[in-house]
Amino acid sequence: MYFVMAGIALLLLKYFEIGFVAGWSWWWVLSPFALAVAWWAWADSTGYTKRKAMEAMEKKKQDRIDRQRESLGMRKPNRRR
Repeated sequence: MYFVMAGIALLLLKYFEIGFVAGWSWWWVLSPFALAVAWWAWADSTGYTKRKAMEAMEKKKQDRIDRQRESLGMRKPNRRR
């Protein structure tokens, strides 16, 4: 997402000829979009995206269980490590 935001910012700076970006080649201005595509392809092919989504769902589930236990007056289980 950061690559897309950087690409949009550079695109606007180049289009309106603002600052030092006005002198850059269009290849440099559009390169963050190519990096975003490469990142998303890598993240999807390695399972990174799915793993992060599963971790977020698991955290929400555990938070919900903890809230329910606290509302019932039960303490969190003591976990020894």
